[in-house]
Amino acid sequence: MFRVTRRYHFASSHRLHSPELSEEENQKIYGKCNNPYGHGHDYVLDVSACGPLDSAAGRVLDTRLMDDLVERLVLHPFDHRNLNTEVQWFMPVVPTSENLGREICRRLKHNWNSTFPDEWPRLEKVRIEETPRNIFEVRADEIE
Repeated sequence: MFRVTRRYHFASSHRLHSPELSEEENQKIYGKCNNPYGHGHDYVLDVSACGPLDSAAGRVLDTRLMDDLVERLVLHPFDHRNLNTEVQWFMPVVPTSENLGREICRRLKHNWNSTFPDEWPRLEKVRIEETPRNIFEVRADEIE
């Protein structure tokens, strides 16, 4: 069994703010990330799939297919966007990196079989690096 991880980059802005909380609670929880004008990140996204080595092709998956899927479902809708106002899924959801990872994984998982219709490869996990110190991972089998 092999794991293949592809790395992608995109830039987005967001404001961490929950309408369910008071201004004081939002400020206490999110601090400078609650800036009314938002702030941005240059995200590093790793998408990992696993599967057996195809002996004829000598690889686990066609990376071009993965790249096309990530481009269509993640990079195109998220790159250079304000997550709060330009990505409908985040309008009622606080766009934390945890929620961003969950949504990216959900999108990929729900569309994976149309790109990779066989049992293998399987989407394994999504990893987002918001900053060198803030890294978030979610396993595909933990996403509905």
